[in-house]
Amino acid sequence: MDVSALEWGITITVTCAVLLFDVIIISRNPHEPTMRESTVAFILYMAAAFAFGVWTWGFHGQEYGVDYFTGFVVEKSLSVDNLFVFIVLMAALKVPRKYQQEALMVGIILALVFRGIFIAVGYALIQNFSWVFYIFGAFLIYTAVNLVRSYRKHEEEHPEDSRIVKFAQNHLNVGDQWHGLKLFYRENGVRFASPMLIVIIALGFTDVLFALDSIPAIFGITQEPYLVFTANVFALMGLRQLYFLIGGLLERLVYLSLGLSFILAWIGAKLVIHALHESEIIGWEVPTLLSLAVILVALAVTALASLAKTKKDERTEVEATDSTPPAPRPAE
Repeated sequence: MDVSALEWGITITVTCAVLLFDVIIISRNPHEPTMRESTVAFILYMAAAFAFGVWTWGFHGQEYGVDYFTGFVVEKSLSVDNLFVFIVLMAALKVPRKYQQEALMVGIILALVFRGIFIAVGYALIQNFSWVFYIFGAFLIYTAVNLVRSYRKHEEEHPEDSRIVKFAQNHLNVGDQWHGLKLFYRENGVRFASPMLIVIIALGFTDVLFALDSIPAIFGITQEPYLVFTANVFALMGLRQLYFLIGGLLERLVYLSLGLSFILAWIGAKLVIHALHESEIIGWEVPTLLSLAVILVALAVTALASLAKTKKDERTEVEATDSTPPAPRPAE
């Protein structure tokens, strides 16, 4: 894929400008966004992601257009799963609703920074060592198996309990006052760390963990660094609005981790097949268009099965409540 320096420059400049605009607007007026505000912003971000895909298809060709859309769908799916962790994190660290936008914004910026580093390292590795695809593929399959195990054991991620976060809490003089993105403040001559600093440390830690899954997955779709980067950027854009839009709906997606485990296992297998093809052991690769179809079907089945399960559980709960005999009236 022939990407000019001008394209890279425009892409990075626009990304930084959008992030800077968000930071300035949010920091000036910390608040919990309304449904209308979140919906409009999310639609705009998704429209921009789709428009970029159409432009890639038209300017660079169908193959790269399909690669971008497939990578975007995978990254967006993984980012939705990450929202579960963000919700747990915000609740555990008792972040006020009015400051959650700022915390999420910082988390998204950190995610872009870490993923940019991981993309550069990953691209350097695959350019020099073809066997890295075996490692990426095995890691994704291992992650998929762990997702299934966690689902069966009903285990939840608790990034607020990580050693890094606990170390920061034990060694920093953390106060109890929130000052937006101001990370330190003074009270009666004593310098305190804002609770927001702990939130940012926790978000940074989780962003690194998310990148470990995300970057090998997208390299399983395409090895073009420009498409890997832009798919990640557009997947993260709008994540903050999605957090406020579907916080309640996420609880209904009970099979999401199983659906993502299948997708990661599929991409892991695709990476192993790609490595075998690069080594000239086999002469066939999994077409990206086939991967896109499989991923979309898997997401659709996951969503429908999840909603059917939660609806059935709610109906069973209502029936159980209705069948409970009323408490006996006290004797007069």
